[in-house]
Amino acid sequence: MIDGIWWLVILIVVIIALWLVAKRRGDDKNETLEPKTNLALQKTARLIEQSFAEFRLTQKPNHLIVSKSGQKIAMITMDKKVAAGQRKLGDALVLNYHKTPSAHELTRDLT
Repeated sequence: MIDGIWWLVILIVVIIALWLVAKRRGDDKNETLEPKTNLALQKTARLIEQSFAEFRLTQKPNHLIVSKSGQKIAMITMDKKVAAGQRKLGDALVLNYHKTPSAHELTRDLT
């Protein structure tokens, strides 16, 4: 039969092992929660900066905010879960694309 002290040692070892497993899994989850850069939004931002000097951009992890003369005129998103197209949100347009838009598409939508 195992004495009481050995049960205590086994219990402590099991608790430490479970704590190490939980800590390791927790670290993996924290890395996946960090925002990932959206390459299509970065390409769109560069395209707007090159083609439209009068617009100012504010880049967020999920969208771009386009403003002109200090007034927001559009918000551009890249989300394949939402239908591509545009809608109004107050005075600003909300433009959703599934891939990087061309300069022609941006000219049509922003002007």
